[in-house]
Amino acid sequence: MGLEYKTVYLLLGSNLGERKELIEEAISKIESRIGSVVSKSALYETAAWGNEDQPPFLNVAIGVQTNKTADLVLDLALEIEQELGRVRMVKWGARLIDIDVILYGQEIINDERLQVPHPRMQDRRFVLEPLAEIAGEVEHPVFKQPISTLLSLLKDNLTVYKIL
Repeated sequence: MGLEYKTVYLLLGSNLGERKELIEEAISKIESRIGSVVSKSALYETAAWGNEDQPPFLNVAIGVQTNKTADLVLDLALEIEQELGRVRMVKWGARLIDIDVILYGQEIINDERLQVPHPRMQDRRFVLEPLAEIAGEVEHPVFKQPISTLLSLLKDNLTVYKIL
């Protein structure tokens, strides 16, 4: 018997190469390996965060129905990143593709490999803008507030443009 289905929210980002195509290819691979994509935000263009001397990112949030464990979702996301050419050299560096696990149902996971909810999601406009579009009513499992409320309280003034 498989695990019960959960909705996992992923944030995808790219700031190198054919950004839109890379994100679409990643979503296709996620759909075939992790689960059904049940919601998808618009594409957002965002100035780079952390290491600002790099091209802007395209970001999209997706909701995926999965019966995979959180660890397996992470493993599959990392595998997809690698297949699409991701090389991890510099923290917050430029990348062809980035797939972050933002929420996994209402679970709180804190181990050396995976922290869910994503530990800095509440501080980042480039996460909350697209996530609020598809999951504004979803409650953050730690802060016990809807994503839309976290977005309204956000102090991050990084520019995030909805482009599609």
